[in-house]
Amino acid sequence: MQAKEYDAWYQTPRGRWIGEQEYQLLRTMLRPATGLSMVDVGCGTGYFTRRFAADGAQVTGVDPDANMLAYAQSQCMADERYLRGDARALPFPAQSFDYCIAVASLCFIQEQTSALAEMVRVTRKRIAIGFLNRNSLLYWQKGRHGGSGAYRGAHWHTPAEVRRLFLDLPVSNLQLRSAIYLPGGNRFARTIESGLYPRILMGGFLVATADSVAMP
Repeated sequence: MQAKEYDAWYQTPRGRWIGEQEYQLLRTMLRPATGLSMVDVGCGTGYFTRRFAADGAQVTGVDPDANMLAYAQSQCMADERYLRGDARALPFPAQSFDYCIAVASLCFIQEQTSALAEMVRVTRKRIAIGFLNRNSLLYWQKGRHGGSGAYRGAHWHTPAEVRRLFLDLPVSNLQLRSAIYLPGGNRFARTIESGLYPRILMGGFLVATADSVAMP
């Protein structure tokens, strides 16, 4: 999928709603302070990078895809920058950023433990990782049989898998929440979404947050 086509999905009625629900869940769980630094690992076209930058964070987007980065750079709106890099070997010293986000990027990386360890390494305060939830209606609609479109080849995690990924990392206060219970995005789906508690881990978008524990 081309970068412009991928990003345009967020301007459709369904895409706008899903993007907003995902962003609000990330922001609520991460609780970023205005003016502090953040890295968005696997930023793609920069949708979430731009959102956090517009809300006052100093965000660096990192992605291995030069075409996605070029598009992201062309859409710069606030305090953001973009660099080419690999999640498994981030080009930053330890504790370079106050916060780290990664939205569904781990789902496309085989060495997930190494990539997650790198994200924790470069983070001083708090990390928020978005996963595709195997225990969701979205998986049954889009994820089975290898997926299609933007979901092709993605790994869909269960909450138990997510917890295991964090087991040996220097983090504390691990929390999981979810959103996008009915991914159709119609009026009924939006009504249901507003009435469900995010601790019910059945939404298609699964977020894990944790506090970084500084290593000696």
